[in-house]
Amino acid sequence: MATTTTTTPARATQAQPQDRQAGREIQPFGTMTRMPLGLDERTCAASAEALTQVLADTITIRDLYLKHHWQVGGPTFYELHLLFEKHYKEQAELADAIAERIQLLGGVSLAMGHDVAEVTQIPRPPRGREDVPAQVSRLLAAHEMILRQSRLSAREAAEAGDDGTNDLLVSEVVRTNEKQVWFIAEHLVRMRLVESGQDGETAPA
Repeated sequence: MATTTTTTPARATQAQPQDRQAGREIQPFGTMTRMPLGLDERTCAASAEALTQVLADTITIRDLYLKHHWQVGGPTFYELHLLFEKHYKEQAELADAIAERIQLLGGVSLAMGHDVAEVTQIPRPPRGREDVPAQVSRLLAAHEMILRQSRLSAREAAEAGDDGTNDLLVSEVVRTNEKQVWFIAEHLVRMRLVESGQDGETAPA
């Protein structure tokens, strides 16, 4: 009976991926590098800290929109399913812009869900489904938190001479959140769908 000999194939060392490497932080969270932006280092640090709060809340409301996009139900399902997805994508773009601004200033942006959960001001929703009024009310409360924080941080950035952070917060974060508030708040207005009521008569509950 013939025996089979097994030879070890030659390894292409230079083309071998260097996987299983131990991770190493090159910049711990909460520290700053100096970027030649023409801004005081304390201003950069203050703006990065303020933006970190806005980022955590933006990531949270982004995911809240995605949760409601998946779980919405009822007569307005199709409309809200699409609207929630649209707002989710807009909040995702905001999160990216805010995170990049933090990095640009020399800071470290939050990225992982468990880190975001420790920082966000927005209360954690239940895992299960909620009805539409509760979903919309929860979103409106989250938007208001972001808007209050963003306006405050924008004023502080402007006073410190950080025009880039001020512009991001006012032109993108505030304006986007205000418009989204309008689009979803109107879903909580009592309206008759078929017949108009008499003067002074309210729509049925």
